[in-house]
Amino acid sequence: MKFFITSAALLLSSSQLAFAAPTITTTTATSTTSYIPQKSPIFPSMPAATDVVTSYNYGPYNLSDTLPTYTLTGYPETWKTPSTKSDEVKAAIAQIDWSLVPDAPVRKQNKKGDFVPNTDGSKDPYCWWSDTNCLTPKIAIPEDYHECPREGDWGLSYDDGPFNLYTGKNAATENPYAEPALYNFLAEHNNQKASLFYIGSNVANYPAAAKRGFNDGHHICVHTWSHPAMTTKTNEEIVAELYWTLKAIKETTGVTPKCWRPPQGDVDDRVRSIAWQMGMRTVLWDWDTNDWDMPAPGGGNLSPSVVDGYFEKWIKEEEEGKEKVGHIVLEHELNHATVNMTMKWLPTLQKVFNVLSALACNNVTQPYWEEQFVYPIDHQPVGGSNSSTDNGNSTSTSASTMMTATLASTSTTMVETTIHETAIQMSGQPLTASISIA
Repeated sequence: MKFFITSAALLLSSSQLAFAAPTITTTTATSTTSYIPQKSPIFPSMPAATDVVTSYNYGPYNLSDTLPTYTLTGYPETWKTPSTKSDEVKAAIAQIDWSLVPDAPVRKQNKKGDFVPNTDGSKDPYCWWSDTNCLTPKIAIPEDYHECPREGDWGLSYDDGPFNLYTGKNAATENPYAEPALYNFLAEHNNQKASLFYIGSNVANYPAAAKRGFNDGHHICVHTWSHPAMTTKTNEEIVAELYWTLKAIKETTGVTPKCWRPPQGDVDDRVRSIAWQMGMRTVLWDWDTNDWDMPAPGGGNLSPSVVDGYFEKWIKEEEEGKEKVGHIVLEHELNHATVNMTMKWLPTLQKVFNVLSALACNNVTQPYWEEQFVYPIDHQPVGGSNSSTDNGNSTSTSASTMMTATLASTSTTMVETTIHETAIQMSGQPLTASISIA
């Protein structure tokens, strides 16, 4: 089926940062008997994250309805692909084994957002999702997460967060739904957890919201810095998009995600290999609400009744026993329309499906390189605890106490931005791994 797209830290001084070798690639990635090695990203010295939990937080949670509006400093311009010339990005480029990155083309889009050309041919040599919906890489990395293996599971995921506050004409409509509105709603509705795919620019502009999502026990993942179609970017630009998002999340929350989702689902094996070598496994979906396309800032012209129809259809099919697997569902924390849609349907979904985080339904208990964070894979009440087995290794986690702190509030102007997508954002040596994060 063809889709057409329309729309922790290593202490290094600047002089110690390694410069990148040329990103020469091969037509076919080197064959291995195990997965391509992964490394946790290396960051220059940065302050330790503040006002965040240091292990998985079972609650109780902070449900205040306002957050400070300070911003991160020392980052590239938001909503633009970052420069590839900075020492930090060059160091990240130097970490990649480019012989293991396929020589897939840097793709082009026309003014409508359609790929030109829109196919690599019937053999799909680079597992290009935007052409064939390919989910199984043809290189030595694991399959993309894209469904929940267990029948009856609804894998909850939200792209494009954290939902920033608006200024200007849209503030009155949008800000009541900006964070922490969604996170509070989830906490108040069966202590619901989700996988949150964060745009680095949104984290930099509203780090307090990212802290809230993290402290509330959600899985935090990467959704790039500026939300581009990633196969249209050069190797170096892909590294820059991922690196600055990883760093913003690390500085804000203290953790380094092992999960990411490409904007519009646009990924091939060139992009996958780079993301994998930067420590992340690709997460896609198999049910798409298209909620991003409803009329609202950053949205389109899709009638909300169409989106309602998707939910109604999926609920009916589940109740009739037609579904034999669970599903990862794509939703967004983008504007008032998308957040309001989840507020409308989640209570009903929770009666029909086993609603849990998209990563939890795939038995991911350690979504970060910081291994002290062990997440439950089933629903837990506020203040509960969990004992689980992951890959045969028994782990036990007790409830952690939510830290309380007063955040310093700094006045800032939030830049109003729009997104347009279709299938739609420790000191020491880096850790290494040659297995998946399942």
